Amino acid sequence: MDNAAKQTGKPFLMRIGIGLFGVGMVAVLAVFVMFAAGLENLPVWLSAAAGLITPLGLLLGLIALVREARSAKTG
Repeated sequence: MDNAAKQTGKPFLMRIGIGLFGVGMVAVLAVFVMFAAGLENLPVWLSAAAGLITPLGLLLGLIALVREARSAKTG
């Protein structure tokens, strides 16, 4: 798995973080579009996804970035 991550240039955790952040941003966009269309009772799962998945993806991406910087610094 490390060999595959080195070939693509991004560690596994970074790819997961980017994916989660992208899904969360789609959820945020869906919430904004639905609210602009006049819907008031938005699904709770959609609001939760927009509020939780986006920062989780960002956090995982930042953790991967820090880990990569530390490993490059020591090795």
